[in-house]
Amino acid sequence: MRVSGILLLIAMFAPALTFQQDAVMILRFGQVWDGERMLPNASIVVSGNRIAAVGSSVDVPKGARVIDLRRYSALPGLIDLHTHVTYFWDRSPGTTPLRPGKRRTAEETADAAAENARRTLETGVTTIRDLGAPGGADILMRDRVAAGTLIGPRMFVAGRGISGGRGGGPAPEAMAAEVDLRVKAGSDWIKVYASRGSFDSVETTQTLTLDQITAVVNAAHARGRKVAVHSYGASGVKDAVRAGADSVEHGIELDDETLAEMVKRRTVWVPTIDHNRYYVDAKAEYGFSDDSIPPLRAYIERNLAATRRAFTAGVRLGMGSDAVYTGFGQNTRELEWFVKAGMTPAQALATATTIAADLLGKSDSLGRIKAGFHADVVAVEGDPLKDLGAAIHGVRWVMKDGVVVKQLR
Repeated sequence: MRVSGILLLIAMFAPALTFQQDAVMILRFGQVWDGERMLPNASIVVSGNRIAAVGSSVDVPKGARVIDLRRYSALPGLIDLHTHVTYFWDRSPGTTPLRPGKRRTAEETADAAAENARRTLETGVTTIRDLGAPGGADILMRDRVAAGTLIGPRMFVAGRGISGGRGGGPAPEAMAAEVDLRVKAGSDWIKVYASRGSFDSVETTQTLTLDQITAVVNAAHARGRKVAVHSYGASGVKDAVRAGADSVEHGIELDDETLAEMVKRRTVWVPTIDHNRYYVDAKAEYGFSDDSIPPLRAYIERNLAATRRAFTAGVRLGMGSDAVYTGFGQNTRELEWFVKAGMTPAQALATATTIAADLLGKSDSLGRIKAGFHADVVAVEGDPLKDLGAAIHGVRWVMKDGVVVKQLR
């Protein structure tokens, strides 16, 4: 069907989509991966911030702007399920990411972290789930992006995470009360720290009990919020899954019982394998000791082995970079590890599109190139279904909500 006919049908059957001739764009691609299949010689019709139609052999409506991207393949805007976008380092001499030399207000942090948001967009990531930020800077950034005053990925934020500290933590009832504080502050998600482990530490000690995690999950779900649980170790992952967490972050050495429970409950596991590779590579920037590197490398191998077993078992996996500081711009490197774990390129891309969108409750508007969805489109050089490196290293052009945020160079 030609575009003129498609536009007429959409106008008849989808009145929520309003078309103004001068607002229509036609994006012509060599091929389009729409989230399910590859369409050769296809064009994408964009009206406002939504996709109006996708197809081949299209006519150009009068007055439409045509963008010729036929040298490239199109992908849906990607979703990074685990970032810390407010963690910004200005690289001042004598400072490190963890010793920045000055404290910023939430406003100052949101202003500075705009660079992290820009770098993220340039990787083709148009949506992020940000899992932990002090002081409300993430909420400020989310609202600025939504208002159009900050150019950045669409944000779902968790605010300050809930933890038990080193003394065993409060009673389950008190843990549940923390959920109310997060919801009132404006958090979209609830983040729970159920173990130690962070930066150059890969300590797996569990810090919250099953009862404590369950109390948080039940309270969050009662208030319409989903829960992401941080656990570096296997026991914390098991308890998070048993408690009903919507996603689990990190983790190693998951046993068959835990994997089976994840499949049954449709828990999404976000293993964040690549973030420890980043710490190894950025050792000098952080000032990490030589002794910290072998444990990081060993954790990577155990993390990958667990991911391979989880994929084989049928667990739903999500792409999360755990990007902080100088890690922005490397957001999609996790996809390389998924291929190493046995996925095809299309299966790996699903972790950053359809699976991720479903976890966010946005499977009807994100993660696909489809009529009615947000106009989030990425142009990559090469065929990402033959070589996933095209999606990681070959991003040449990015559109988010109908606005071009990365131009061809």
